[in-house]
Amino acid sequence: MPVDPNLALVLKVLPALAVILLAAAICGRLAMMVMQPRVLGEMVAGVLLGPTLFGWLFPEAQAALFPREVRPVLYVLSTIGLTLYMFLVGAGLDRSGRTEGELRRASALAVSGIVPSLLLGFGTGLFLYDLLSRPDVPPLEFALFVGGALSLTAFPMLARILYERRLENSPLGRLSLLAASIDDAAAWCVLAVLSAMHLGHGIGGALPTIGLSALFALVMLVVVAPMLRPMGAAVARTGRFNATAMYVVVLVPLTAGWITDWIGVYAVFGGFVAGLAMPRDPAFRQALHDRMIDVVSTLLLPVFFTFSGLNTHLGGIAGGAMVLAFGLILAAGFVGKYFGCAVAMRWLGFGWRESYAVGALMNARGLMILIFINIGLAQGMITQELFAMLVLVAVLTTAGALPLYKLALPARLEPAPVVDLAILRP
Repeated sequence: MPVDPNLALVLKVLPALAVILLAAAICGRLAMMVMQPRVLGEMVAGVLLGPTLFGWLFPEAQAALFPREVRPVLYVLSTIGLTLYMFLVGAGLDRSGRTEGELRRASALAVSGIVPSLLLGFGTGLFLYDLLSRPDVPPLEFALFVGGALSLTAFPMLARILYERRLENSPLGRLSLLAASIDDAAAWCVLAVLSAMHLGHGIGGALPTIGLSALFALVMLVVVAPMLRPMGAAVARTGRFNATAMYVVVLVPLTAGWITDWIGVYAVFGGFVAGLAMPRDPAFRQALHDRMIDVVSTLLLPVFFTFSGLNTHLGGIAGGAMVLAFGLILAAGFVGKYFGCAVAMRWLGFGWRESYAVGALMNARGLMILIFINIGLAQGMITQELFAMLVLVAVLTTAGALPLYKLALPARLEPAPVVDLAILRP
């Protein structure tokens, strides 16, 4: 008796999801046991399910678990997950209660994190162009992509570490969070321009895409945001979402993602801008986070990590030239962000211990760089080899953030905790 094709696809997708969630749960738990964030374990789980380990040890089992027809489904689920996650990141940014001069100091810290990493990454990209780039990608575009990827900071991870220590509203915490948000916004702008240039065949072809993207952001922040304020006030007053409000907070980021995807700058940009357009009331932000983060982080993000892992071929890094190239990229990213931010913090009047602690946190790239490089791979801007190298950069810088932070600023030297605000936690 013939099996319905749709049912056959479901019977292939469900086992894949079950294995993905099981691996994410186990690796996430192991990461927490060694004092690392759960998301690091989930990232590693995705890599292990790819050709690096599972596909190497049991190639037939991996091919049966992740056949070709299942991968588009994983891609769709991961895109929805990323769009909603970036929506929560945008909605979780706290722009209230700044002290005098805080934006200026945060901007200085952000520039110190962006510019050295961008310049070192750009130079490294130019140096490694012949070895790592696709032949149809110009040197300028390739080098800017490497620099943009290395200039990212894992804002949600930084927020989580500060939240757990109740430091998110301290001068150090608020400055770091605001600077990280500026860093990431600048990196997404770089990627948006690169995507527009790549898909539009040069700067001239990219101008309509850039213009439409700016118009979209303006409409969301000037027109849509005021329309959402009554909903935010109602949720803040009751502390919960009714059915109508839930439809709104799901439809707005998905619609925004569809629009930006149609424009040509990928759905995650729409999700992030939709989050920025959400009401800023702390009670609304906390209720939104509590309602959505578990589904997004537990179900959808592990799918994204696995989809990334299926594209990560660490075997391509074998050989002296490739290992040296990876070392140069890792060094460029680490030195630019860690020491750039530390020097800036010292210049802003903080002690060296606090300065190096912030440098360690700002150096983590976590999920953000994975989103960045997946877009580059999907749009044909980078090779599989560079993708694998940057996945390793994401894992290593994320793994090093908390140990380096604790080394620079042990718990006994941390400032006294303050009452926390509604900050997004992954």
